[in-house]
Amino acid sequence: MQRPHSAPQQKFTAPRGGVAADVHQWNSVGEEWAAGSPQMLWRRHSDWAWASLVSRWMPKGGRAVLKTDLFDEAISEGLFAPLHDRSAEVHGVDIAASTVQAAQRRHPGLKAQVADIKALPYPDGMFDTVVSLSTLDHFAERSEIDQSLREIRRVTATGGKLLLTLDNPMNPKIALRGALPQWILFQAGLVPYPCGVTLPRDALVAAIESAGFRVIEVTAILHCPRVLAIRLGAIFAALSLPRCERALLRVLPWFETLERWPTRWRTGHFTAVLAEARD
Repeated sequence: MQRPHSAPQQKFTAPRGGVAADVHQWNSVGEEWAAGSPQMLWRRHSDWAWASLVSRWMPKGGRAVLKTDLFDEAISEGLFAPLHDRSAEVHGVDIAASTVQAAQRRHPGLKAQVADIKALPYPDGMFDTVVSLSTLDHFAERSEIDQSLREIRRVTATGGKLLLTLDNPMNPKIALRGALPQWILFQAGLVPYPCGVTLPRDALVAAIESAGFRVIEVTAILHCPRVLAIRLGAIFAALSLPRCERALLRVLPWFETLERWPTRWRTGHFTAVLAEARD
């Protein structure tokens, strides 16, 4: 594990216009992150949090599931195992070829392709479930979110499920990040990759329903303070304190109980939506 300000954060150059990197930039992000292996303790916690959401919302016995990006699977365990536990086939797309290749090396059973989520290379209604975790909040324009949601609906079978998360703009950190110019965020090392537009909770629900889904449940997830977890994890790794790392991993899930508190929309990093594809 690297020091808190890892090499990928220092090297990455903000894209033109301040948001939404092109394919070459996303290839660069994935390659640098994989080479540096930063924030691995944090990755283990976030993988656990995403897997917990899948276990709550995704039914077992599916024919095929699609994950709309493969960054998690490329740099950590990701969600391949819990998705495969619930579906016969696990498919995934990513716009970056290097990310797809790294994910396939980690998970040989993954059926992965290089593709743009706005133009998916699958027939209508192919998937029982689509899992889209913080994929659509990297676009520069709201219209790209709407286009992606329509494309997700096209490949989702009627009655199939959508598990989707976007950055939660009610979280003060996300709100501050959205108010600052992207070049400042990159220069300060506060973000390691491009951050795009997101939607408030009600607008997100409306967009998902407009695309042809019925929203079943909405919540806020990932309440653990990321900066604190990353810095403590880096310190413990640098000092070779595996017991402290294990202890921290046992403590971090407690923060996720904040989802049950009235303040969850202020502490949750992501808005999470479970929806069903309508006729």
